[in-house]
Amino acid sequence: MFVTNVLLKRVKSKLIMVRMESLVSGHQYNTIRERLGDKLEKIRFDPWIQQNAFYRELKKIRSV
Repeated sequence: MFVTNVLLKRVKSKLIMVRMESLVSGHQYNTIRERLGDKLEKIRFDPWIQQNAFYRELKKIRSV
C-alpha cells in the first residue's frame, strides 16, 4: 500500500441535503440535516396555503 492511497481516501460528510414536503399542499423545499440524525419533521409556513403546515422529509438529495 502506497502513501498516496491513504491520503486519497474520501471521508463521508457529516451533513446531507434532504427534500421536505408539506403534507397539506405538496409544497417542497430543501434543507440540510446531520447524516446520522433522525428524519426531519417540522412545522413551517407554507406559501401555497398561507398558513403553517407540517413538513416531512421526503428523500435524501446529496452530501454537503
